[in-house]
Parts: sequence; C-alpha cells; structure tokens
Amino acid sequence: MTKGAEPIWATGRRKTSVAQVRMVPGEGKLFVNSKTVEQHFGGHGRHQFEILAPLRLAPESKGYDFYIRVHGGGVTGQAEAVRHGLARALATLDEKIKKLMRREGFLTRDPRMVERKKPGQPKARKRFQYSKR
Repeated sequence: MTKGAEPIWATGRRKTSVAQVRMVPGEGKLFVNSKTVEQHFGGHGRHQFEILAPLRLAPESKGYDFYIRVHGGGVTGQAEAVRHGLARALATLDEKIKKLMRREGFLTRDPRMVERKKPGQPKARKRFQYSKR
C-alpha cells in the first residue's frame, strides 16, 4: 500500500453473504480472505467470471489492488456479494463508471432471500403427503 493514499471502502451483499472491499492504488491484484480468487473459489469458473465482471468493464481498475473480506452464505452468495462490492468501490471513482455499472445491474442489491420454513410443513412450501385413510 502506498503512503498517503486513502483506501476506498465498499460493502457488497447477497443472500446472507457480506463482502467488505478495500480498494487501494496498486498493480491490479485481487485478494479474497487473504487468498487469490482461484484459491478461495476453487475450480468454479462461473464464480470467478462473475467476480471479475466489474473489473473487465472498468479499465481504470488495473491501477488498484483489492483486498476483500467475505463471510456468510455459500459460494454463489459470496461471489455475488464480492461482485456487488467491487462495483460499488469502482463506481466511486468516476460518474461514467457508475453509469456503466448501473446499466449492467451490478450496483443493485439482489433482494431475494431464502423463504422461511413454516410450522407443520417439511420445508418452506413443501407439504406433508395428504392421506385420506
């Protein structure tokens, strides 16, 4: 981290996952929970592609390092939370980037959550089998 450069903080959320993104001037490195994206998300190419989407949209991102802490939820929720956080951090740089991110839908928090389980049922919507006799 260079001296005197203030980091840009952003938060991304999806389902029950929360990602805290710290963006500092650097060489374009990306760390998730002190690991590389490949190490943290394993062989899931889809998740890596999704995370890097905001960085592909904004060429200015090559001049910054990203340090991300993510917790909660599963792999997909964490990947989309990281994408949301990266987009929000990059949107603070320039109004043009913000419009690009908005158009792609990266700045909108996905409101879908898991529906709760109801009493007297095995799952949220599934019912126990009806027995006439």
